[in-house]
Amino acid sequence: MTDSADEYDVIVLGAGPTGENVADRTAAAGLRTVVVEAELVGGECSYWACMPSKALLRPVAALDEARAVAGVREAVGDRRLDPAAVLARRDAFASHWKDDGQVTWLRETGIELVRGHGRLAGVRTVAVEAEDGGERVLTARHAVAVCTGSRPVLPGGVPGLAEAHPWTSRDATSSPTVPGRLAVVGGGVVGVEMAAAWRALGSEVVLLVRGAGLLPRMEPFAGELVADGLQAAGVDVRLGARIGALRRADGSGPVTLTLDDGGDLTADEVLYATGRAPRTADIGLEQIGLKPGDWLEVDDSCTVLGVDGGWLYAAGDVNHRALLTHQGKYQARITGAAIAARAQGRTLDTSRWGAHAASADLAGAPQVVFTQPEVAAVGLTLAAAEEAGLRVKAVDHEIGAVAGASLYADDYRGRARVVFDLDRGVIVGACLVGPGVAELLHSATVAVVGEVPIDRLWHAVPAYPTISEVWLRLLEGCRG
Repeated sequence: MTDSADEYDVIVLGAGPTGENVADRTAAAGLRTVVVEAELVGGECSYWACMPSKALLRPVAALDEARAVAGVREAVGDRRLDPAAVLARRDAFASHWKDDGQVTWLRETGIELVRGHGRLAGVRTVAVEAEDGGERVLTARHAVAVCTGSRPVLPGGVPGLAEAHPWTSRDATSSPTVPGRLAVVGGGVVGVEMAAAWRALGSEVVLLVRGAGLLPRMEPFAGELVADGLQAAGVDVRLGARIGALRRADGSGPVTLTLDDGGDLTADEVLYATGRAPRTADIGLEQIGLKPGDWLEVDDSCTVLGVDGGWLYAAGDVNHRALLTHQGKYQARITGAAIAARAQGRTLDTSRWGAHAASADLAGAPQVVFTQPEVAAVGLTLAAAEEAGLRVKAVDHEIGAVAGASLYADDYRGRARVVFDLDRGVIVGACLVGPGVAELLHSATVAVVGEVPIDRLWHAVPAYPTISEVWLRLLEGCRG
């Protein structure tokens, strides 16, 4: 029989931002909640993703912006970033890879923490293996929430890859030194961001991309402008590049990459940024009839499908709805509300935009790529909208043509697009590329997720002179 001390209302597997937010919501609802974590409380985002990567990239943007304004440009001259200062600031934002502050927050919030690797051991049961090899069995009266996130994956079938000890995203955001030569494999978000960061810190960077462009899930012009920006910064961008083999003598020293075209290149480190997989291979899914290693399929309340009783939830990356920290936290708020409602005997409101439905995952998940230049996008691309059968048109405008952008930076270069649903009179997607566009994204998100009619948006007046004036030009195109 389980000791009553090990019986909780809610068990959360994983203490990243998603798990923390689930626990916060259930604890606030009066449910006794415990979080199980084998690594650092705060998860991938705090120590190896969002925070350290943006701490590396913000100095790059700041220096670029200074050089883009006459008067400041002359003061800056040809000065470069101070790598030691940038890395020290990065370390501070990653809390020096210590989770004391996060643990304190859990305790102050009334959430219990159990250190160790948690595995499902049956219905509402989790066995936790501690570092010393001991085991503790926890049971939940109401729910178990899987918030274990995702992990970087390396492609199979590349000779010498394992022996070359390639960097993953974790290494790229936490390296204590600047590599002299860095090869980056992959043209997605991690690839382009890390290429920009390490090039600015002094690395010779080559970006190897199998496809015909960068950022393939966004509008084509976004990848084109980012490629131009990276090349202008000194990154060697190679499209259509395939790696046949890697060689690193004795696991140390330079890495030689042999390309399918017969050419070789040499780097001190090679970063593989080619995809992610769910952290579900070793959490006991087989004990409840699910396949280990799979993404967990959920409904809009983040309840896992295929498990009787509605007691198992999965929020964040692990359910594959949107691999973004802010969307994971959003799902966590929905999940916590759903768990609390069921525990209190209330019926869930899973209607569109209901309190227990993660509708925004499907309507429009905003994303920013903090590279040179920035890319901000929400909702559907033109191609995705057409594939979904919508009758749409794309309205484009050069951002540099508005007064606010020309004041923001000399020779401002950027582009904006909205995808307009002709039948409903609403915007279903937006993509903005250019310096500072990240701060325009929330207005686009409100328009897309809120399904605000164009006739109403026309009365939302942007302040003059700001970059947001681009909205006037875009709306004019929508109104015809």
